[in-house]
Amino acid sequence: MALSINDLKPGTYFIYRDQPHEVMEAKHLMLGRGGGMLQVRIKNLVTGGVISETFKASDKFEEAEVINKKIKFIYLHRDKFVFSLAESSSQRFELGDEVVAGSKNYLKSNLELDGVYFAGNIINIKLPPKVDLKVTEAPPTEKGNTAEGGKKPVTTETGLKVQTPFFIREGDTIRVNTKTGEYVERVK
Repeated sequence: MALSINDLKPGTYFIYRDQPHEVMEAKHLMLGRGGGMLQVRIKNLVTGGVISETFKASDKFEEAEVINKKIKFIYLHRDKFVFSLAESSSQRFELGDEVVAGSKNYLKSNLELDGVYFAGNIINIKLPPKVDLKVTEAPPTEKGNTAEGGKKPVTTETGLKVQTPFFIREGDTIRVNTKTGEYVERVK
């Protein structure tokens, strides 16, 4: 089915330059006699890159058949990330660094997430909005410094470095926003 610029709304998947893209933001522009245009920010689902484009009213696009399936991260072995289908842990498969890319610092055993399938292959993964990670390294807190509400860098079990409040210690579990990489809260 051919899509027009009126069909390109946030969350829509379409083919652009022979690769699947997702519309992140869309804004219609009216240019008087020139007709309508659409200004969009789109994410390439293969590379993860985000670009801005402007489309004319006459532009047409092919809809991308993208399917999200629940998958589970099992473990990392020699730069290969081993996953399984969420409902069947016996059906395991490996994904390379090119697919996992910027998500690897949030992956811990048994984490459920979405696998993005295009043309029968996983082209990307979608993390949950927040993940809980155990702190493996935290510098000691200096006395008298907590009233100002400062931050200190800690390292989590996945190697992710996060700025946290001074009261976070080694062994604590913290919740981290996967979009921004920022500390959200300490988990009891």
